[in-house]
Amino acid sequence: MQVSVSARHGSLQAGDQELIQEKAAKLRRLYDRVNAIEVTVDLEHTDKPGVEIQVSIEHAEECVATAEASTVIAALDMAIPKVEQQLRRIKQKKTGHRATGHKHIETPIDDE
Repeated sequence: MQVSVSARHGSLQAGDQELIQEKAAKLRRLYDRVNAIEVTVDLEHTDKPGVEIQVSIEHAEECVATAEASTVIAALDMAIPKVEQQLRRIKQKKTGHRATGHKHIETPIDDE
């Protein structure tokens, strides 16, 4: 799995980039079929940086979440739960909605 971190309109501090990669890599534990995670930090407004997380999943739509906060890490901490919720919903749809096969449906027996 690939985690890429990029910045728009500026550059990230070295410690921030490593922390973002660590936190984004933890998304993998929710769903095994995650192919890539892209984190884009928008530093256009220095007082309110924005973070966008895109998660590419095998055989499903991409999950995208954005957040803005006073710091980059705070924005990341707001965006990660949004992506986690999307991943849980996709996993539930893929694994939990299986219909019962016709062989396993019990037919009522009439005693007459």
